[in-house]
Amino acid sequence: MTGKTSGTRKDGTARSQPKRWSDKVTQTSDALDLEPDVFKGDDPKAIAQSLKRSAEASDRRKSEPFRSAMSMLTFYINRAGKNLPQSRVRILEEAKDALRDLYDRPRRRW
Repeated sequence: MTGKTSGTRKDGTARSQPKRWSDKVTQTSDALDLEPDVFKGDDPKAIAQSLKRSAEASDRRKSEPFRSAMSMLTFYINRAGKNLPQSRVRILEEAKDALRDLYDRPRRRW
């Protein structure tokens, strides 16, 4: 079997798992309760503010709020991979810088 999953098994019964495991992680993260469609927004600052609110409100996270928020954003970018349009990657990378600004952390220089 390949790494891809379909909606049904060979015997025709429905799968109980979501199509993509990474989608389940972002929806049911044990560390953060994300606002719906947080990664679909077009404003990097709004994405960063939403992640900050979620991270600071969480009592289940295992690290500091900045690290939890940045980890979730990075996870989403990495898991979406080639399916993420370059314009969306750009917005999400800008959201990383906005998140760093919200926590008074230095921006990365490449």
